[in-house]
Amino acid sequence: MSITLVNPNGLPEVSAYHQVSIAAGTELIFVAGQVSWDATGTTVGEGDLAAQVEQCYLNIATALAEVGATFANVAKLTVYVVDWTPDKMPLFGEGVRRAAARLGITPAPPGTLIGVAALDIPAHLVEVEATAILD
Repeated sequence: MSITLVNPNGLPEVSAYHQVSIAAGTELIFVAGQVSWDATGTTVGEGDLAAQVEQCYLNIATALAEVGATFANVAKLTVYVVDWTPDKMPLFGEGVRRAAARLGITPAPPGTLIGVAALDIPAHLVEVEATAILD
């Protein structure tokens, strides 16, 4: 498995992610959207976007580990945030930084952040899904 992250000339370089990933391998992994539930189904960080982002990333890592993968195998992340406005970016970034520190990683695959009206239950502020690749 190999994932090469690229910031092409002619596109802006964004510190939070790379613009392109080139993934080589034989097995695609699709991780369902993860919300801020813990293993018992209890919402972590109710009302706290940073805490919920952190838990979503931890849940992605747990799902990946179950199939023998890590964030190094992630080719793309998609993030859905309720009532997104640009002023929420520092909280989002804080949640990613906290998860990265706990996991000992630097997640930087291409990503898409989409503002949505609502998620599955009102307490959930964010949902993260991942596509990864294994040999």
